[in-house]
Amino acid sequence: MSKLYYNKDADVKILKKKTIAIIGYGSQGHAHARNLHDSGMKVVVGLRKDSVFWKRAQKDGLKVMTVAEATKASDIMMILIPDDKQKAMYEKDIEPHLKKGMALAFGHGFNIHFGQIVPPTNVDIFMVAPKGPGHLVRRTYEQGAGVPCLMAIHQNVTKNAKKIALAYAKGIGGTRAGVLETNFKEETETDLFGEQAVLCGGVSELIRAGYDTLVDAGYNPDLAYFECLHELKLIVDLIYEGGIGNMRYSISTTAAYGDVTRGPRIITQDTRDEMKKILGEIQDGTFAKEFILENMANRPLFNARLAQDKEHRIEQVGEKLREMMPFVGKKVQ
Repeated sequence: MSKLYYNKDADVKILKKKTIAIIGYGSQGHAHARNLHDSGMKVVVGLRKDSVFWKRAQKDGLKVMTVAEATKASDIMMILIPDDKQKAMYEKDIEPHLKKGMALAFGHGFNIHFGQIVPPTNVDIFMVAPKGPGHLVRRTYEQGAGVPCLMAIHQNVTKNAKKIALAYAKGIGGTRAGVLETNFKEETETDLFGEQAVLCGGVSELIRAGYDTLVDAGYNPDLAYFECLHELKLIVDLIYEGGIGNMRYSISTTAAYGDVTRGPRIITQDTRDEMKKILGEIQDGTFAKEFILENMANRPLFNARLAQDKEHRIEQVGEKLREMMPFVGKKVQ
């Protein structure tokens, strides 16, 4: 059983005299910066001069500067901009200003694991990765709780990297919920696989396939939306609260019987074999290479697929139905 670290295992005093730079102020960036600030840390936010987030961060009471300035001013840097933007920013604005003994941190291991960023050997490298979107990291912190985090140490030059990482995790509220230690390789590969095969790719395609099957058979599109998309949250909440067994206990006997007898006919051995193939592409770098080249080419395939999927009939029906349900569809600030 893996060890989980909690508040008692972390001491934020190690951060008290340090300046922490948060690079980026999007979903994760704003949550990390504000939580650390509210935990009593000295925080600066590093952004491009033309960033739309510059004034927002200032309005939130944070000191904002360019990425180069933030690098020079900080003892700990957490890079929270998108994976595909990190290499260029690191080489231009961060690498020239790194100081011996400082700490470089990441919210995801992609660029370190796949060699897009190769930092010097005289700095600490660690990761603190909340297992939830930034608005939840912020909201749960304000409620006195937190989002579980993963922690990994890649370089431990100062011999204090783990203490710093745990203190950082405590500062954003992670140790309230639990911090699990891993490594950059494991975090990166499992994260990519989960997104592609289950949480995003698998779920979204399963929803569309179910919807199309019902509508093509002549059923009411609105009803198909409720059955294949809207109710998914109710089922996921039950699984989140107590696992698959809790979900099966809470649903009807009819639904549970259909689950155990028909589920394996949807997720077949062919599906499992394809999952293994996807995992292999992640492990051997095929996906990383594809993703990097796609971004270098200005995302032609990605943009085309997004536009195509936006036109899927479930999106049109869903937009109409959500307008009739004021309790859903709230925009995250």
